[in-house]
Parts: sequence; C-alpha cells; structure tokens
Amino acid sequence: MERKILVTGAAGQIGSELVPALRKRYGKDAVVPMYHHSVPKNAEKPFEIADATEKETLAGIIREHGITEIYHLVGILSAKGEQDPALAYRVNMSSLMNVLDYAKEIEKKPKIFWPSSIAAFGPTTPRDSTPQHTVLEPSTMYGITKVAGELLANYYFKRYGIDIRSVRYPGIISWRTPPGGGTTDYAVEIFHEAIKHRKYTCFLQKGTYLPMMYMDDAVRGTIELMEAEPSKIKVRTSYNLTAVSFEPSELAEEIRKQIPGFTMDYKPDFRQQIADSWTRSMDDSAARKDWGWKHKFGLPEIAKEMLVNLQRELKSS
Repeated sequence: MERKILVTGAAGQIGSELVPALRKRYGKDAVVPMYHHSVPKNAEKPFEIADATEKETLAGIIREHGITEIYHLVGILSAKGEQDPALAYRVNMSSLMNVLDYAKEIEKKPKIFWPSSIAAFGPTTPRDSTPQHTVLEPSTMYGITKVAGELLANYYFKRYGIDIRSVRYPGIISWRTPPGGGTTDYAVEIFHEAIKHRKYTCFLQKGTYLPMMYMDDAVRGTIELMEAEPSKIKVRTSYNLTAVSFEPSELAEEIRKQIPGFTMDYKPDFRQQIADSWTRSMDDSAARKDWGWKHKFGLPEIAKEMLVNLQRELKSS
C-alpha cells in the first residue's frame, strides 16, 4: 500500500524537522504537512492550512489525500499551557479525539503517532531512573492532557484496533527552531545567548536535572518507532525515551569549553515549579529492548553540534 503521511502541527519544534526527514525518506509527495496559521517561507507543496480542532475539516483532508499515517503533533506546551489552561486542554484534547474518532470510523485505519512527554510525570513519580510503568499525577494542564492522551491511545488500540504509537519525549534541543514555550527550553536559549552575548540568565536554578535529547535523535527515534513491526510494540500508552540527563551548570561548562568567558547566572521563574515536578532521569530500557532504540548524542556531542550549527546559522542570517 502506498504510504501517505499527514503531519499536524508541522510548524512546531518537532514538526518542522520531522517533515523534511520524512520527505527525504519517503519522497516529497508522500508527506502532507498541516499548518494552523501562516505557512513557512520554505514550505513546499503539498501542504494544508487547517485547525485540527475542527473535526470535519481534518477528516476532509485525510480523505482527500488518502492518508495512511498520521503524526499528530498539535499541542500547547507546558509553560504556555499554564498561562491559559483552558486553551491547552481544548487544543490538546479535542484535536487528539478528532484524529482517534475519525480513525475508528473508517475501514482502513491510519497508523498514528502521538507524542507524550515527561510532563506526564508529577511530584509523586519516582524522579530518578523513572520506570516505564509508574505513577502519573502531573501538576500542569499540559501534563494532564498527556496522561489523558496516553490512556486514550491505549483504549483506542484495545477497543478499536487502531495502531497508535507514542513516546514520552524529554527536553528536545535543536538549533534549527527557536524555543517554543517549554520548561526545558533553557537548553536551547542558552546557546543563542552564549553566541550573541557570551552570557545567559537561566530561568531554572542550578542543580535542576532534567532528561534531554538532541533533535536528530528524537526525529530518528520517532521514525524508527513508526517503522517497527506491530508485534514489537509492547507499550500502547507511551514509551519512555531519553538520551542524557543534565542540569544547567553542566551544560554551561560544556559551552565554556568552546566559548571561553561565557557566564551564566540564575533567576528562576514560574517554570522552576514545573521542572521540580518532573523526573530527573528516565529508564527507557523498554524502548531499547522492544524496538531497538539507541541514542547517538550525549552532552558533549549536543553542545558541539549546537554551537557549530547555530553559529553558522546566525552568521548567515
């Protein structure tokens, strides 16, 4: 069967890098990015402009293009979600329900990817080497929608046979896209400020460990999960997925190796409370065992890649 992929939230942090990776792998015409408002300047057809919370519009796009796989990436992130919890709930939950409800109603059900997050964890979750199966009692609206989404994914798989797959992303670090309103975004902002000003004021305090991952690993892992044989997918809520765990001063030290004189101070804001409710490190052995997940980028490699690529990007802009 010919593969035809819809990527909702295509202009977001992950979507903007997943789309070109999918097109490189499967061909440009096999991938249909869906944007909410403005279309990126470099966008190539085919693409759609639509609101994923509008069920009939979304269904029409899926039918028109003969979609066989959906990467549903639409979502309001943690920090922005706390500023408008009602919006976060409406966008995150209604758009997912629209995708799931459409999939259950048709004979040839599309394969679906939906991202969960470390935001699904909470203050009662074991914070070190957080196990695959654990307590999920988040303290943010974003996290609440992720837990609900995980349970829905498992429910729709068991009741309706929908092949939906998911990972709990850690903080994602990328030089290609600007910070998008997440609590882990200090690990992206810091590189911009280090290059431009050789100093940075961190909105998380020293010692705040969080699991992180370089974008190239995240994109590759997502595609590998979707290409895995169904028999290998043992977790139908969401797989823990991680690469490395570090705190702000450790990242600053790696940057200082390449930018001598770089300084950082700390001014924690409301995101500190969010970070304090999340895990410090994750056990992703289930993903490694079930479908062969392996990360390639540790902290030194991430810092080097970020600085080299971002310096080139900022110089050419």
